[in-house]
Amino acid sequence: MRIRFKTEGGIAHFPGLSQPVTIDCDQLPTQEAREVEQLVADARFFALPAGAGAGRQGAADYRHYTITVEAEGRRHTVQVSDPVADPALQRLVAYLQAKARALRRVRSPE
Repeated sequence: MRIRFKTEGGIAHFPGLSQPVTIDCDQLPTQEAREVEQLVADARFFALPAGAGAGRQGAADYRHYTITVEAEGRRHTVQVSDPVADPALQRLVAYLQAKARALRRVRSPE
């Protein structure tokens, strides 16, 4: 399973945050890869519409996320905005945010 995660918008725009991050579950420790797969399954990701959490009117300061999951020959992209209403999708987004921060720290020299 591969996941591409992109964050846009928010109160303050930081170009580094809008760079997409790719998470390859084959490169994760086995337990973490299983957890990610479970998060995707719990969110019923492949059944979600492309605009699963469209922004509300006047919600210009909210962050918007684009999530693309490739698994078992399938590929699906979902766009969601804060606040994420579905708890399972919210857990997936929270994991992806944390993982993206960790990957960006590894990539960027201090």
